[in-house]
Formats: sequence, C-alpha cells, structure tokens
Amino acid sequence: AMHYTSDISTAFSSVTHICRDVNYGWLIRNMHANGASFFFICIYMHIARGLYYGS
Repeated sequence: AMHYTSDISTAFSSVTHICRDVNYGWLIRNMHANGASFFFICIYMHIARGLYYGS
C-alpha cells in the first residue's frame, strides 16, 4: 500500500519508481503480470470447460 496511488497521472511514475528504485522491483512487476495472465487463462479455461460440458 506504500506505493499505491489512485491518481492516474502519478500511477505510471509509481510503477517506474518500483521498477527502478525498489530491490528486485522489475522481478515483482514481471511476476505480477505473469501471474495475472495465468489467472485469467485459468478463468477462461474454467468457463470454457463449463460451457463445453454443459454444467
């Protein structure tokens, strides 16, 4: 919550700050993006399975 900002004009500078100034910030950003992508792939597969099997 320390790096959170609700203002859109400062959101990108906050992400840039995390990637540059926080230890392993680039790794945190990449893990978060890949984890979110994997989560949505799982959701889509779960919905598709339910539609295919009609449950």
